[in-house]
Amino acid sequence: MNEDMLEDQRQLVALLSEEGWDVTDLELSAYDSPWEDSNDPEATITITARKPYGDDESGSEGDGAGDEDDNPFRVK
Repeated sequence: MNEDMLEDQRQLVALLSEEGWDVTDLELSAYDSPWEDSNDPEATITITARKPYGDDESGSEGDGAGDEDDNPFRVK
């Protein structure tokens, strides 16, 4: 793996983090393209991230607000 690929990976993680995302898994795959005749490697980056979204009407999730929910499928 070359250093440019790793730097691009770090930049993508930083951008997501700045936007409030929590990166939970990351995979960087480097390979030679089967479709190109050049010897330049290519990379694929797979990022899994999570970001909680609060419910504006009843407060943020998990703070006890919205306990009056009568959903029969919700575990109380």
